[in-house]
Amino acid sequence: MARSSKAAVVLCLDVGFTMSNSAPGEESSLEQAKKIMMKFVQRQVFAESKDEVAVILFGTDGTRNDLASGDQYQNIIVHRSLMLPDFDLLEDIQDVIKPGSEKADFLDAIIVCMDLLQKETIGKKYEKRHIELFTDLGSPVSEDQLEIIIANLKKTGISLQIFLPFPVDVDDGGGDVSASVHSHMHRNSFPKKGLTEQQKEGIDVVRKLMHTLDEEGGLEEIYTFRESLERLSMFKKIERRPMAWPCQLTIGSNLSIRIVAYKSVTEEKVKKIWTVVDAKTLRKDDVQKETVYCLNDDDETEVQKDDTIQGFRYGSDIVPFSKEDEEQMKYKTEGKCFSVLGFSRSSQIQRHYYMGNQVLKVFAAKDDENAAVAFSALVHALDELKAVAIVRYAYDRRCNPQIGVAFPYIKDAYECLIYVQLPYMEDLRQYLFSSLKNNKKCIPTADQLSAVDSLIDSMNLVYENDDGETFEDLFKPSKIPNPHFQRLYQCLQHKAFHPNEPLPPIEQHLLEMLEMPCVVKERCQAPLEKVKALFPLKEVGKKKEEKTAQDIFKDNSEDGPNPKKPKIEDEEGSFSIIKLAEGNVTSVGSVNPAEDFRILVRRKNADFKDVSQQLINRIDQFLENKGAQYYMKGISCIRVFREEAMKLSKVQCFNDFLQALKSKVEDKALADFWEILIQDRISLITKDETEESSVTSEEAEKFLAPKEKKNETLPPTDEGGDVDDLVSTVKR
Repeated sequence: MARSSKAAVVLCLDVGFTMSNSAPGEESSLEQAKKIMMKFVQRQVFAESKDEVAVILFGTDGTRNDLASGDQYQNIIVHRSLMLPDFDLLEDIQDVIKPGSEKADFLDAIIVCMDLLQKETIGKKYEKRHIELFTDLGSPVSEDQLEIIIANLKKTGISLQIFLPFPVDVDDGGGDVSASVHSHMHRNSFPKKGLTEQQKEGIDVVRKLMHTLDEEGGLEEIYTFRESLERLSMFKKIERRPMAWPCQLTIGSNLSIRIVAYKSVTEEKVKKIWTVVDAKTLRKDDVQKETVYCLNDDDETEVQKDDTIQGFRYGSDIVPFSKEDEEQMKYKTEGKCFSVLGFSRSSQIQRHYYMGNQVLKVFAAKDDENAAVAFSALVHALDELKAVAIVRYAYDRRCNPQIGVAFPYIKDAYECLIYVQLPYMEDLRQYLFSSLKNNKKCIPTADQLSAVDSLIDSMNLVYENDDGETFEDLFKPSKIPNPHFQRLYQCLQHKAFHPNEPLPPIEQHLLEMLEMPCVVKERCQAPLEKVKALFPLKEVGKKKEEKTAQDIFKDNSEDGPNPKKPKIEDEEGSFSIIKLAEGNVTSVGSVNPAEDFRILVRRKNADFKDVSQQLINRIDQFLENKGAQYYMKGISCIRVFREEAMKLSKVQCFNDFLQALKSKVEDKALADFWEILIQDRISLITKDETEESSVTSEEAEKFLAPKEKKNETLPPTDEGGDVDDLVSTVKR
């Protein structure tokens, strides 16, 4: 049975009257402490943590705890027993917890916390038990039971953390404590000249606790409110338990090694599913969704779902393909598979071939000595030969097989294979680009190369420290949370408490998260200026108009129009060879539809709407046939349509066509054709290009983006864990 990894946490908050004191315009210590507690609980809620949280208040006007009797343990309230954190707890911290007018000994509060943890964790399994104390040490404290508290904390394994509104110099055993208050830290509620005598006495007690418990790892450090807010500013990631994927690594038909794999890297998705609810009741059950199928006729005749069948578009035809056919078509495997197809040099596997949505770490099966020896031999052989294994991988019998590569990976603590999926032929995208080496204009000078080298060196995110041995990594993916998740959780938490208010602005730390580190920004200024000087940007004049066939063959009469500026309407009496060909064009043909369209719409009294409809019909034919050559013909037609619509002030006609085309593309699954449109940046005509349009540049940019597809139902897969978890699991 898996070991329980949940913890029991007691948040112990001082609400006494000194916690509410603050200078004008400054935040009280109580408000700061509540902010920290809010951040902590928010992280637990959105991380779907199994940790249970209790809240105890001291310095309250009333008393409610199991130890209270006579004048003992007064003004201490158990506000909430151990349970999973939720939005009710967040509301309590934000709105219900109010400042008290009494004083209470924080050591008494710790004893009440210990009592609660002892009683409410009996018969339950918790990996850790914590007490987190928030106080300004402004209340009287009695050391009578200090030794008992220390002994019980050690005995029960309960850890203690203390959060104060000011930093404490823990290394200095005496002297003026106020000297340890740094003026650059967060504004505090205590007088700026120093701490009160009561706070100094409290710090002495905290020091005794710290020095005694530190040997046992009970209290490692004291946190300031400012430091804690910075640490808790990020929402906690959802914790994943390492889930093993046992299988057999096979080489040929005679060699089989028992293995177990874990997900090391995989894209994290937002688990919460958006759902439609009634706007007034906010209940999902009050809204029902119903899908109706209708014929595409005037009466929109309803068709029962049983009378429909799915079809697959094959050219211009629809091939009926039932669910049974689809199920029968699926690739059938005997079961999970991790089979070596052969070996290759590691240099043959190009970095841009890596694909898929996960990286697996593969280990020898636990407690199998023969498997461990054979697997280790394979890993070390691959490493020595600088080779990799090409592997056929199937998660289970329901999944299509993948081709992947397994790299050897050897560390001091463990060794494994790292599996990454490789592409099939259809997954590769081939593009041809002209060589920069053959263009003399593109060959950089020695100074330019040196300047770029210096820029790269200055922007290095891994640099050597002053000691010459330690390397510091400024960009650690394991420390950078996904800004999308952080912003989503921030907005959800805000809406939970303020449903009618607008969303808050994006927090500054989210905006700065993926910015260039300050150290790098300062370091690269000089190299950037040098690059700017060596690679000057010059404004290019208007590009020369290209000569057309009409320009070449037109008569160069002195009295005629400028040959570089072809006119839309031909003058009477002018003659050219090209006009002979134009005279034969009566409709938009299939051989050269773009040029036919251009000729027809430029004629006198041409009906633009009729001619454009002919062009649209040709475009539809090209899309029905599918294929690269037909797609490129369609693109040429759309480009000419756009140009002529702008020249002849028929902007709305083109924009309506492109809107309708997008719907057709989505209905007929022509994503590859739309991708070409995106690459060529062919979008709606905007008002920046012509006054006749009402479309903004932002709308035109957004228009090109395809609709998001609904997530397909995938077979269930086990979730992986952190690398440290993998190692600890393998060691057990």
